[in-house]
Parts: sequence; structure tokens; C-alpha cells
Amino acid sequence: MTAIVAFAIAACVTWNLVVTLLVYAALRRRQLPVSFLWLRVAILKYLDQYREITRQESGRTGPLFYQWLVSINLVWVLFVVLAAIHWS
Repeated sequence: MTAIVAFAIAACVTWNLVVTLLVYAALRRRQLPVSFLWLRVAILKYLDQYREITRQESGRTGPLFYQWLVSINLVWVLFVVLAAIHWS
């Protein structure tokens, strides 16, 4: 069971990293200044910019915003599950 949860955590982390890079690419496509070196530190700022831009363009928040939120929250939830399995 521990291996399954650990694999799920790794999959969610990978999903989050891919979505982060896609947000980076979407902002660069729109000629916004985005630092690749500071990407992991400033991702919340970049997500807010992405959300605002996609709302202005289409009237709806872009799908990458929600994918980032779901993936990072799944990592935290699965980490708690893994800790509970490990210590029970």
C-alpha cells in the first residue's frame, strides 16, 4: 500500500511540474516577463497572472490554473495518507 501511495505522490509531483512549465510557456507566449530560474519560487504570482489573463481573454479562468491547484493539493493529501500508513 505504501508503494502505491508513494507512486501516486510521484505522479502528482510530475503532473504539477509539467503544469508549472505549461503556465510558464503560456505567459512567455503572451510576452510577459517570466523568470525560469525563479519559477518555483514565484509560481503563485505567475498563476495569478495566468488566471487574470485567461479571464480577460475568454471570460473564464484557464484550465492550467485548476490543474496546478488540484495536483499540488493531491500531493499534500497523499503525503498525509502516506504518513498515516507509515505510522499506524
